Amino acid sequence: MAIKTLEDKISAIGNPVSMLRNAPLGPYQFPIQSEFTNWRDEQEAWRSSAVLFDQSFHMTDHTIEGPDTKKLLEDVAVNSMGNFRKDIAKQVVFCNEEGFYVADAIMFILEEDKVNIVNKPINRDWLQYHIDHGDYDVTSTTDDRALDNKGRRLGYRFEVQGPNAWAILEKMNGGPIEDFKFFRMGYINVVGRKVRALRHGMAGAAGLELFGPFEDYDLIRDEIMKVGEPMGLKAAGSKTYATVAHESGWFPSPLPAVYSSDSTRHFREWLGANSFMANLSLGGSLVSDNVEDYYLTPYDLGYGHIVKFDHDFVGSEALKVKKDQPHKKKVTLRWGKEDVVRVFASMFNENDRFKFLDMPASHYATCPYDLVSKGGKPVGLSHYPVYTSNVAGWISLALVDEEVGAPGTELSLTWGEPDGGTNKPAVERHVQTEISCSVELCPISVSAQETYKI
Repeated sequence: MAIKTLEDKISAIGNPVSMLRNAPLGPYQFPIQSEFTNWRDEQEAWRSSAVLFDQSFHMTDHTIEGPDTKKLLEDVAVNSMGNFRKDIAKQVVFCNEEGFYVADAIMFILEEDKVNIVNKPINRDWLQYHIDHGDYDVTSTTDDRALDNKGRRLGYRFEVQGPNAWAILEKMNGGPIEDFKFFRMGYINVVGRKVRALRHGMAGAAGLELFGPFEDYDLIRDEIMKVGEPMGLKAAGSKTYATVAHESGWFPSPLPAVYSSDSTRHFREWLGANSFMANLSLGGSLVSDNVEDYYLTPYDLGYGHIVKFDHDFVGSEALKVKKDQPHKKKVTLRWGKEDVVRVFASMFNENDRFKFLDMPASHYATCPYDLVSKGGKPVGLSHYPVYTSNVAGWISLALVDEEVGAPGTELSLTWGEPDGGTNKPAVERHVQTEISCSVELCPISVSAQETYKI
């Protein structure tokens, strides 16, 4: 049969887990230069001086406008829209009817009836489905990420952050900047342009996210570097950007819960076979034949504080039940140095090599799920291991049972896939091994612990 939709692909293969675990797509891509200096110095810059993150190419912008914009978001997002107004941003979270996570994104409220929702294409597809099948007086436009975009992006997006970020931004502005609060928007002046900005930070450091029309891309970037370099600012390449979420505690790639239930069947029948969700990959040592074992709730991911029952939304009834049930705790795992060295040393073996640890980010699947255990008992999952020079070691984000989530708890992580590995192109033949880990706070960045409350 002709495979036109996600549902067609699942039906042809027979099991969504088999489809996902052997999908050829690798980790999420950041299509910019890999390094501008070197990734060690670029990582350290966001704690010691300042860093420029170029976010202009890897995310999809979905702009929704019209009288029913707020109503659409109230119906689909777990967040309260009680304070929906111009110049506010929110981290919006979307769930299926069963209360499992589908996607999250940053929503910029540009006007009283206009928003821009920015992150992976998953968010655009989920929202567009509800626009197409709901009774909403809105229009929507998409500025696809560069990998899906045959033309030029419509907008640029730069983030400047670190201890020296504010001094750099004020020098560009020609004077003091209005001190707008975290996740609030305002304007700064940059070489004669009035540039919109969001108070935000991806690596656990203070700063602003600047955005505007793409025709100003070179002008704005050049000015940031010209003013910032004398104050220690470094441009971050794709290698560095792949490690930033871990210090701020954002969980980058949970599997969207759209592959199994009857409530999402119509969505799967609507979603094209070439879409991101139909092609992403699932990897790691956590293995189950039931795709729902990979689904997570907002409570597991640390988003419980933004789930508000002041409105009915997709999944609200299920989440009212899940709220009082046991859920995972988000933590940072610091990997044992001796075990990491042992993994690297295995590269010199003729046989029985462990899964390669690529530095600084060892990501080989779109949605990596590694098994975490305590005394041989499964207690959670680990996600996206990275080396960061800021802690001089390997860390990963993890979701673990509450009783093993205290800082200092010793856990074990199974590194590598079973049976020599799946058929993903990024997976070489290897054997599994255990890596000792200790629990630390999430976010691990002290600045993020003190600042982040979305």
